[in-house]
Amino acid sequence: MITDWISALGLVLCSALIAMACLTFLLAWQSRQGRQVDSLFAGAGPATAFLFDGKRLLDATPQAHALLAEGDEAGAWGRVLARLGPMFPGLGAMLDSLQSTGDVVVTSGPAIEPPVVLHAEYLSGHTRLTVTDANPATHGDIGDSAVLAALQQEVSLQRNVLLHAPALMWSENAQGAVTWANHAYMIRASELLREGEELSWPLPRLFPKAEQGAPMPTRAKLQMQGGAEWFDLARLPQGDEQLCYGVPANSTVQAETTLREFMQTLTKTFADLPIGLAIFDRTRVLQLFNPALADLTTLAPEFLIAHPSLSAVLDALRAKAMLPEPKDYRSWRRQLTKVEEEASHGVFEETWSLPGGQTYRVIGRPHPNGALAFMFEDISSEMIRTRRYRADLELGQSVIDAVDEAVAVFSQGGQLVMSNLAYAELWNHDPAVLLSDAGIATLCAWWRDHTTPSLLWDDALEFASAISDRTAWEGEARLLDGRLLHCRFRPLTGGATLIAFRSQQTEITLPRPEIAVPHRLSA
Repeated sequence: MITDWISALGLVLCSALIAMACLTFLLAWQSRQGRQVDSLFAGAGPATAFLFDGKRLLDATPQAHALLAEGDEAGAWGRVLARLGPMFPGLGAMLDSLQSTGDVVVTSGPAIEPPVVLHAEYLSGHTRLTVTDANPATHGDIGDSAVLAALQQEVSLQRNVLLHAPALMWSENAQGAVTWANHAYMIRASELLREGEELSWPLPRLFPKAEQGAPMPTRAKLQMQGGAEWFDLARLPQGDEQLCYGVPANSTVQAETTLREFMQTLTKTFADLPIGLAIFDRTRVLQLFNPALADLTTLAPEFLIAHPSLSAVLDALRAKAMLPEPKDYRSWRRQLTKVEEEASHGVFEETWSLPGGQTYRVIGRPHPNGALAFMFEDISSEMIRTRRYRADLELGQSVIDAVDEAVAVFSQGGQLVMSNLAYAELWNHDPAVLLSDAGIATLCAWWRDHTTPSLLWDDALEFASAISDRTAWEGEARLLDGRLLHCRFRPLTGGATLIAFRSQQTEITLPRPEIAVPHRLSA
């Protein structure tokens, strides 16, 4: 029994020892796992240090994190350069050459107080930047020194920005009093003071307050001694106060004034034009027209002012019989597409003969940004004059064709401008068809070849080419068939020349050359 109890007690003690050993091991393992290194710079003290792999931030001390604005680690390199660059002149070039130099130390600029030192190292592909106090014996907390130096640099930069800003900046409280202003504001406030008055606190308002219930003005004018100055105003609520900004707008106001005057000039010019003008934007909506357009197209001004589309305008013109009527509606729709496509390429120009008897010349031209301009011109009077002129020419040709005498009329330059049927029958040719150059020299050569030798044609060429005062004269020549040809040479108005031929009927049998079939001369 005693032996059994001893064996049982041994088993219990062994189990207890094993359990205690396991518990000890577990506690040791947990304590080991609980010790985590928060940073690679742990134990380095309050230093300001960064560790980069390329441009990616691997680790930084708490003081270093305090220098950075919030953002992802990928952009930390740029934020570090933005912070430290103004403090250390030439920092960018120094870091670019760090891989070749391996170790660089640079001291902050004279504006940084207390001064700090930047130590840059390139170690196994990593870049380590450490900012320390230049006088560690005087300033114990080097981390706070770097942060303080950065903040001082930022404050100095912001002060310079406000000092040299061309825009007016000021702050107003709830009562509208100016509680702060930048240098540009104070300069203008000083210029507007009365003689003998000094600038005092609170600062005077440069721009009046808005009326009760009225919106804040977005643009205001200051009448300075050197002239008027315009400013675009902006106000941003900031707690109980407002941050106010006045951006110079002289150039903008001048440009707007010039544009407005130019548009007024264009409007007056367009209003007096006898040609109808319609300008459509890139969406083919009517944006600009002149009174002549309403007069020529008989479209109501109310319809045009409503900014109709190009298709709507053309449909309205068709409804008022102000467009050439097509054979069917389908071809009409195709014509609309053709008008727009050709006008956008600058090739649309047509003459429209309207059912009412008018004749319009319509021109389409592209404008910048895809706009289209159409011009409508009433050329009915011009077409009437043209038709009348053509009728007069046909009548004159008919009259001269009825004359038995062969007639040829030459311009001042010696070019044939008119001949009749008797001329074509006499000389067996139509100068406008058989000859490429129906001039006096060419025709004199033709006459010389079809008559017996004579000096008459040399005199005729000299007479038709003369510019000075000329006297009518006559002469004779004999055709190859033996007929005697009586020739008259007469000067006409404007330096023109008339040459008339009349042949005798007595013929002498002579060999005749082959001749071309006569044609009527085209006027």
